[in-house]
Amino acid sequence: MFSVNNYSGDLESQYQLVIKQLTSLIEDEENLIANLSNASALLNQFLKDINWVGFYLLDQKELVLGPFQGLPACVRIPIGKGVCGTAVQERKTLRVSDVQQFSGHIACDTASRSEIVVPIIVDSQVIGVLDIDSPTINRFTEEDQRFLEQFVEVLSKHINPNS
Repeated sequence: MFSVNNYSGDLESQYQLVIKQLTSLIEDEENLIANLSNASALLNQFLKDINWVGFYLLDQKELVLGPFQGLPACVRIPIGKGVCGTAVQERKTLRVSDVQQFSGHIACDTASRSEIVVPIIVDSQVIGVLDIDSPTINRFTEEDQRFLEQFVEVLSKHINPNS
């Protein structure tokens, strides 16, 4: 059973608790959709000042919408397009302080002003991305990036891309 925590302490302590909660939620489950659904719900209740959190999964040469929390979103994103597609193409996390300044940004929610996208890599292959949007400019810090990359690393260890 899961209950909402009152996250306290410094940001590192809070993220470590969230990563521990993620591990507990997914360690005995093999279904990709179930694990991504719980991961997006967990981040949605933990992160403040966000308006969308979810996953896009690689299908051929484009990303397809996966489990998420927030308003309806773009369903397909070509590799190399927008923040998500560029993160896949470059195989690295992109932290965009103002999406309106990002050339080729895809505005699924016009309220979004900053974004962080972390590629999910399993067996040296990008299989998708974690995408988080905020209505606030410069919402995501280097510290957020570091811990969200750890979150995705834990998640990726429990993903079988063939399931």
